[in-house]
Amino acid sequence: MHHARVIPCLLIHGNGLVKTKKFKDPVYIGDPVNTVKIFSDKEADEIIVLDIDSSKNGSEINYQLIEEMAGEAFMPMAYGGGVRTLSQIKQLLRLGIEKIVINTAAVNSINIIREAADIFGSQAVVGAIDIKKNLFGCYKLCVKSASVDVKRSIDDHVDDLVAAGAGEIFINNVDRDGMMVGYDLKPILSITSKVNVPIVISGGAGSVDDLSYAIREGKVTGVVAGSMFVFHGRHRAVLINYPTDIVI
Repeated sequence: MHHARVIPCLLIHGNGLVKTKKFKDPVYIGDPVNTVKIFSDKEADEIIVLDIDSSKNGSEINYQLIEEMAGEAFMPMAYGGGVRTLSQIKQLLRLGIEKIVINTAAVNSINIIREAADIFGSQAVVGAIDIKKNLFGCYKLCVKSASVDVKRSIDDHVDDLVAAGAGEIFINNVDRDGMMVGYDLKPILSITSKVNVPIVISGGAGSVDDLSYAIREGKVTGVVAGSMFVFHGRHRAVLINYPTDIVI
């Protein structure tokens, strides 16, 4: 039996915790520091925090909030959003963040991945990609919270991330974000079949079965979910929850 990592993803908007659908229409769901504490008490495997303001607008990282969240995280915590420089990475690691998620900056220049891996180690560097379908149903890369399309193939960019030293690849499906209809594994399999670093995926999880299916059929090492862990029932009442075990 195989136990893969099951990872809640928290979206920061201002000083609050929000949830989106297809990266749009953020809805406030609570206090991020308290939410991290709850997930920590529930013994989540890891947690990912993404600041959607810093990601889209390039604003400075909210270090004070991240420090408060890291102080409640008794599990590995990753952070992404607006990370552009080595000095930012250094400061985040000092605050207790264990993994740095880099997306837009790596599309602009792969050197940020290479330099960060050389200085801080590949285990601390996560290369993230956001993907969504074009009018023809083919997946394409996008950045800045899916507001800008990238004219580059997904496979080529993933190859560059791995070659530059990213210790993990985080794939986020924009079209499935917040929809709770299951993961789309088609674009995932072409990546997991050829890279030798851990792959974690996000976008679409609505049940434990969805998580298990992605681990088993998608050959991923981690499954990320947001709505599934913060909403309950058809009326989407806010209730922080976490599965006790996912066995494949």
